[in-house]
Amino acid sequence: MYTKREQLEANEEQNLAPYGLKSAATRGRFFPEDEPEYRTAFQRDRDRILHTTAFRRLEYKTQVFIIHEGDYYRTRLTHTLEVAQIARTIARALGANEDLEEAICLAHDLGHSPFGHSGEAALSRLMRDYGGFDHNKQSLRIVTEIEKRYPDFPGLNLTWEVREGIVKHESEYDISDASDYNPDLRGHLEAQIANAADELAYTAHDLDDGLRSGMVNPQMLEGITLWEIMVESVGWRGGQLDDLARHRLIRRLIGLEVSDLVATTDQCLRENSVRSVEELQQLPFNVIGFSEDMYRRNRQMKDFLYANMYRHHRVVRMAVKAERIISDLFNGYQSEPEMLPQHVQDLVDAHGLERTICDYIAGMTDRFALQEYNKLFDPTSLP
Repeated sequence: MYTKREQLEANEEQNLAPYGLKSAATRGRFFPEDEPEYRTAFQRDRDRILHTTAFRRLEYKTQVFIIHEGDYYRTRLTHTLEVAQIARTIARALGANEDLEEAICLAHDLGHSPFGHSGEAALSRLMRDYGGFDHNKQSLRIVTEIEKRYPDFPGLNLTWEVREGIVKHESEYDISDASDYNPDLRGHLEAQIANAADELAYTAHDLDDGLRSGMVNPQMLEGITLWEIMVESVGWRGGQLDDLARHRLIRRLIGLEVSDLVATTDQCLRENSVRSVEELQQLPFNVIGFSEDMYRRNRQMKDFLYANMYRHHRVVRMAVKAERIISDLFNGYQSEPEMLPQHVQDLVDAHGLERTICDYIAGMTDRFALQEYNKLFDPTSLP
């Protein structure tokens, strides 16, 4: 005997906090559909996202290090999976909906262009006069328009709550534009958790990758409060930082951050007597957050990573290359649209030339963009 959707929904009603979103209370899908017998609406959304072409492409999109720099550095896909894991842990501790949480996290970076934030900055500049570009809006375009998997509607036909979570994705580097999704309301708790988990994950794994790459070493981190706490708590005595010690330190960093985040958020929810999803979204501030001490420690660590890793000459050189590659591809396609594959040319009438080019480039992996660049601009390369 299997568990039917009605029982799963009843379990949510019983087990989730009053401010956790219940799948039975969803505002639904743009195109009405019958829901399956054994999955909730949010489980179905998660599964649809997981099977998209855009999700698979994340495996070969840059986080910090481009794919050919090594097999062990994070990619946009592994970052996404780490965000989802951390967010589910936080959601379970706070009584939020884990399935909704996972769906938002798995979709939050679908719209990222090749070469990470450098690629996004290039496309944003190139599209300035044609409606702009940012990866949040592109993620929404992917799940509402670009993915073609069903005969009766474009996109994935996700529930309102997942789409709202994607639209209201914010971090230090991402500002949301939720003009069509209750812009006067805060994101629901699951959306806020996804935002916090994203920042927490990239701080931890960028430090990990920085240490592995040699761009960052323990001596450089001396005096960074969070690092000193990590070192003291695991009992590392200095010297050569081997893989096992590095794993212990990064694991401890994530544990410290998650514990602080959960405790601080729980206190905020209690102090404000939040009793429903609506009350939470109507607050003039986000309930998710770190303690003041942890916020300061994170700020110090982020400033260190920016100065010593994100501005490292290896990363900057790749950013300059990415700018050139994407700019040349965009300008080349724009000046001679017949260089685009026929299936892409077929979209121009519906979306316009520049938006079609932008969608095509944004969907490329790092590897494909490099191959396409060589085909177009290297005379010795076969077209």
